[in-house]
Amino acid sequence: MKLEDHIAAWNYAAVKVLDIRHAVMEPGDKLQDYILPACGFIYCVRGAASLNLNGIDYDADRHFIVHGGKGMRLSIEAGKIFEYYLLFYRASLPGRKDLARLLERSNPFRMQYGFESLEPLPLHYQLMAMEQLWAQGSLLDRIQVKGLFYQFIHELLKQFTKDGINLRQPDVIGQVVRYIEVHYRHNLSLESIAEQFNYSPRHLSTRFKGETGFSLIEYLIRYRLEHAEELLRCTDAPLRDIAEEVGYSDVYYFSRMFSKYNGQAPIRFRKESRQVSSSENRPFTTARFSIGENISSRYNVVEYDNHYHYRYHNKITGGSSPMRITKTSSFIVAMLLSFTLLLSACGSANVGSNATNSKGSKASEVTSSSANNSIATDNNNKEAQTRTISTVKGDIVVPANPKRVVVLYLQGDLVALGIKPVGTSSVFEGAAFAEELGGIEDLGSWYEPNPEAIMAVKPDLIIAASEETYEILKDIAPTIPIPYEKMATDERIMKIGEVFGKEQEAQALLDNFHEKLEKSKQKLDELGILDKTVTIIEGGKKEMAVIDSKLYGRGSQIIYEYLGLKAPEILQKKIDGREKATGGFVSLEVLPEYIGDFVFRSVWDGADDLSDNPIWNSIPAIKEGRLIEIGFDFSYYSDIYSLDKQLDFVVEKLVSAYEKK
Repeated sequence: MKLEDHIAAWNYAAVKVLDIRHAVMEPGDKLQDYILPACGFIYCVRGAASLNLNGIDYDADRHFIVHGGKGMRLSIEAGKIFEYYLLFYRASLPGRKDLARLLERSNPFRMQYGFESLEPLPLHYQLMAMEQLWAQGSLLDRIQVKGLFYQFIHELLKQFTKDGINLRQPDVIGQVVRYIEVHYRHNLSLESIAEQFNYSPRHLSTRFKGETGFSLIEYLIRYRLEHAEELLRCTDAPLRDIAEEVGYSDVYYFSRMFSKYNGQAPIRFRKESRQVSSSENRPFTTARFSIGENISSRYNVVEYDNHYHYRYHNKITGGSSPMRITKTSSFIVAMLLSFTLLLSACGSANVGSNATNSKGSKASEVTSSSANNSIATDNNNKEAQTRTISTVKGDIVVPANPKRVVVLYLQGDLVALGIKPVGTSSVFEGAAFAEELGGIEDLGSWYEPNPEAIMAVKPDLIIAASEETYEILKDIAPTIPIPYEKMATDERIMKIGEVFGKEQEAQALLDNFHEKLEKSKQKLDELGILDKTVTIIEGGKKEMAVIDSKLYGRGSQIIYEYLGLKAPEILQKKIDGREKATGGFVSLEVLPEYIGDFVFRSVWDGADDLSDNPIWNSIPAIKEGRLIEIGFDFSYYSDIYSLDKQLDFVVEKLVSAYEKK
């Protein structure tokens, strides 16, 4: 960056001072791998030390100044008594698009440089005054600190113009890699990471892939799953605990992601890997990772006492940054990075022509002939090219005849209406509509979509399943929020029909579904099944989830809402009062208290085998053959296509179990 641009950026920046620290190190003391929690200056007051910032060595003595960006690693080894200041700040350029574009290419607030001040006293006096005022802590004093900070910057830039300075660009991608490796357990997204490093998501995404060859989200997924492999191989922790440990709140989504990238279910992997470990008789030492062979030499990971939780830690506890100086070097465990990432394909994929909707008709791409019935006309009676849809986020203009549709979670609603998307959120293999969407681009989970992958398929319309995902994707293409948890099924289907100009098809779809539902209820009523109680469970030997909501999936909406079947009283009271998808965990010992006349158990590949469990076998519904296993994949979704298929399954299995009596 030119010095003139550097000065211009500071001139227009909105700045906030975050912290001022004053430290003294004794000879031999070491500060090891401290990660800067914000952009900042290190100013040496007296003594001498070997200072390393982000791999660059400096011989720091009196009046030496170093600047670094957020996330850079700082190590100091004091040769003799070493006194210094740390000054942290945050800077942004609100409303200046010209400078904002400049920052994306070369950000002065993240640049790394070091030099010896030839006029140190003004800088030193301003730091001393800032420290004293900062310690007093009043709001009025903080205003004065901000004024002194600007004087400090003015003096610094004035010295730049006199003496010149060698500015080093930071290794942003290396910092992002290290950030992921420290925070992978947290709820990370492209947007949140970009925000941490003051970059736009699109710019960071492009730069990350350009320098590494890999998608940022793909790297995050692989890094999490590599850790999961070690936990499966070397511990007896339950899948739920392992999923949470590596950043997944949904154990079943974790299982599916693991199976997709590893080629086998977590339970099977654990069993087979332990057989191998047993034969090799090899003790567990340090986790080994293989993420990105072609960048491993640049981005080696170092495991250390984690000092990077400054901002996150303070939000939770209100504490200060846990910077620590030790007499000996900090705990360091080197872990080699060598990526085996799967490059996500760009562009759309073709869907087979044999896709059918829930009424058995052929599913085909939305065409102008199917949309023209509801295309608005302008004052000149010419066909309009768009239509306006009223949503929870206000009126949204969408194409009248969208050709490249992306849908998250509600894939089955579109399939049932004969709409073929170019990309969808991840589809479980056993989903009712999985075959109809074979070959469609996978865009990540529906609640953590991959904006980069979505941009790559160039959608002209996005259907988002929540307001949160709408906010993430709305700038990519016209996005319609369909918050499925807040909308009844009929309302949702009619809204989607409106979006695509298929109101008549949507109404016919619902009419057919409700007609089938009434016939199903009549059939169950004639057999006396509607008077029986039903329990839905999910889990294994150590604990069992008992579904106490109509909105949890696993067939709960069909069973409790549409068919009107009741659960045992202990559960029914909760179901009647629930407005959100929930399920409570109980031990196997008390499970019999929750079991009704019929039991639906959600299962998946690798689910615990309970056939030899005495408590399980003592339950009357189990002993008498009224246990029905329903696939997790199949029962996960709540779209109209899946509900229609689940209705067939539930009724058929209930009748079959009843007739076995």
